[in-house]
Amino acid sequence: MALAADERRDLADFLATLTDDEWATPSLCIGWSVRDVVAHAVSYEHLGWAGAIGRLARARFNGERANAIGLAESERASTADLVRTLRDHAQPRGLTSGFGGRIGLTDALVHHQDIRRPLDRPRAIPAERVVVALDFALQAPPLPSRKKARGLRLVATDLDWATGRGPEVCGTGEALLLAVAGRRPAFDDLEGPGLDLFRSDQADCYPSRHRSAHRRVWARPASSVG
Repeated sequence: MALAADERRDLADFLATLTDDEWATPSLCIGWSVRDVVAHAVSYEHLGWAGAIGRLARARFNGERANAIGLAESERASTADLVRTLRDHAQPRGLTSGFGGRIGLTDALVHHQDIRRPLDRPRAIPAERVVVALDFALQAPPLPSRKKARGLRLVATDLDWATGRGPEVCGTGEALLLAVAGRRPAFDDLEGPGLDLFRSDQADCYPSRHRSAHRRVWARPASSVG
């Protein structure tokens, strides 16, 4: 729980620095602005378990429809309201408290990068958060690329973390996490003989950028910052 709460507080601190134009910037979640991502990230916190199940039932247990309901309910909230809600709910509750807060941590960390990458605002991420999120993401059914990781060896080049057997896919822990979460731009920051298999048949909702010989370092583990 503590890792999730720390990640949410860091996200709230960052969001408090954004301009109106930055809030309106398209995020890595195609069709969602930065504001939409934040509204989604906090949209389940006030529901509790019963409320979350009720929303899913209203959406006929379709995740995309459930997310759309949450966004619609937050339409009138100001950006200040969203930041305040994130701070007030730093400690995960209800659905996001599942698996010892790992749902909340992984969700917050991925969405934090969904926001930072388009804004060109890299950061140092505490290594322990990335490691816990990576381990959990590979077991999380909603994440689109976790099955693609089977039969591959994922190796974080900036962390003491690796998993799996097979052709290697290498990159920063942050890039690996976003790739497992289905964010196509993150695949451009990976390399290795298993990359083509890992990135094949990805969902079209995360279109890829053209590859570059010079990869952007979007995040470093905080422990490596001197």
